[in-house]
Amino acid sequence: MHLPEIHIERQHRGWELRTEMLLPHEPEQVFPFFADAGNLQQLTPRYLRFKILTPLPIEMHRGAVIDYRLRLHGLPIAWRTEITEWDPPYRFVDSQRKGPYRWWVHEHQFLVDESGGTRVVDCVRYDLPLGRLLHPLFVKRDLRNIFRFRAKVMHEHFIESVAQAASL
Repeated sequence: MHLPEIHIERQHRGWELRTEMLLPHEPEQVFPFFADAGNLQQLTPRYLRFKILTPLPIEMHRGAVIDYRLRLHGLPIAWRTEITEWDPPYRFVDSQRKGPYRWWVHEHQFLVDESGGTRVVDCVRYDLPLGRLLHPLFVKRDLRNIFRFRAKVMHEHFIESVAQAASL
């Protein structure tokens, strides 16, 4: 399995993480998986002990607020995001309202690819306290690991499971 590249670059203000992955399904088939907040736990590495605190199911729409708890390097972290843009089945944006970052804006795009599949694009813009110190020591590596895990889960869910079903 070839995992997509994860690009992290310093921006004028903060950093930008960008990664994309091609899935062999139309956006209408891919988007619902990401629109279900309950799947966030599946997309997050177990070592983060990620837990959604907002009662499920969560009706996703612009203005929806989701509370989480996780542990990173042994530290408990409370995190609250708000869905600030909602355009199914092609795009949504979640923005941190409370959490470890100064700011965090995660844009999820589901673009129709010329192959007939969906190009899933994640673009995260963020900054954090003591960023110039913490980013190269921990944060850059942590985010790469989290998004690698996410890509692996997407591959298993959308590619391997389909191939297995087709071979039955």
